[in-house]
Amino acid sequence: MMQNEMRERQMAMQIAWSREFLKYFGTFFGIAAISLTAGAIKRKKPAFIFPIVPLGFVLTYQFDLGYGTLLQRMKGEAENILETEKSKLQLPKGMITFESLEKARREQSKFFIDK
Repeated sequence: MMQNEMRERQMAMQIAWSREFLKYFGTFFGIAAISLTAGAIKRKKPAFIFPIVPLGFVLTYQFDLGYGTLLQRMKGEAENILETEKSKLQLPKGMITFESLEKARREQSKFFIDK
């Protein structure tokens, strides 16, 4: 229960951060888009418009994370991975056992005693 509560709080903070970032980045994007478009028209160089494309992708991603369905899609993909691709989630050398932890602890304590 405690881990789930912490996970929910961390996700809420991530969404809140994304929404706050979106306000600032949206303002920057708007000013940049207007300035670059005006520069492209004034100097008759359409190359000035190209930076709008990657900035637009960042803006769209942040909007989707803050207000869209990105988290639901990520959850669905994670559930799909858990169901169909279990082998990719296996730890190297299998699960950690009490014996392996004790062995590592003993080796580490011997290391510090020898020094």
